[in-house]
Amino acid sequence: MAAGSFFSGLGYLGEGFRLIREPGLRLFVIIPLVLNVLLFGLFFFFLAELFSAMIASAMGWLPDWAWLQSLEWLFWIFYGLVILLMLAYGFVIVANLIGSPFYGYLSELTEKHLTGQVVDTEGGWGQIARDIPRALWREIQKILYYLPRALGLLVLGLIPVVNLVAGLLWFLFNTWMMALQYVDYPADNHRVSFPDLKRRLGRHRLSALGFGLPVALAAMVPVLNLVVVPAAVCGATAYWVREGSQTPTS
Repeated sequence: MAAGSFFSGLGYLGEGFRLIREPGLRLFVIIPLVLNVLLFGLFFFFLAELFSAMIASAMGWLPDWAWLQSLEWLFWIFYGLVILLMLAYGFVIVANLIGSPFYGYLSELTEKHLTGQVVDTEGGWGQIARDIPRALWREIQKILYYLPRALGLLVLGLIPVVNLVAGLLWFLFNTWMMALQYVDYPADNHRVSFPDLKRRLGRHRLSALGFGLPVALAAMVPVLNLVVVPAAVCGATAYWVREGSQTPTS
């Protein structure tokens, strides 16, 4: 069974960045983008306050030696990396949960644009409102799929020797999750169930991982992660139109 081309999958995020500049799509990019900026600011403020308190607590446990107290900057470097990782994946999960009704409609408009249909946004707000319950349930399904597997990988990371490959497995899983996360929007618009979507992407696993890899990397870059979400939605829709929509599930 064809697994798709990894290198063809790499190009879809770049296409997504081109698509979000299209006049008919911009409005439904700007609104979730504003929400993402506000969300990112709250995330950063909350985590900075949390880790500032953790550093103060950690320093309080150290002996009152001048050279140890001078190592506070090392704690900040370490916690800065932790903040970056938590922002990357925590931000994506929460941003998708909040913006899912917008992203579903953005995916629909992108598909119309790609297939040569008229992109008409009249009545879009009513459709977005009607789709909120279904979109939220779909996001919850993805979170329920993600959490037990992420926990399993976390446990593997605590086992000596096995933890040497746990980091690679973690990154591959997050790459797969990024593909699953964003291709789900056009799939849901076509009423493809979440289990069926997993089977479809499994049949094109290399191109799916090729698409998910740059998305996972971009999600870890501050500021870029604000715009990568709508670009990934548009890129995933292009992926769906060309590779996913005709894939049989049996």
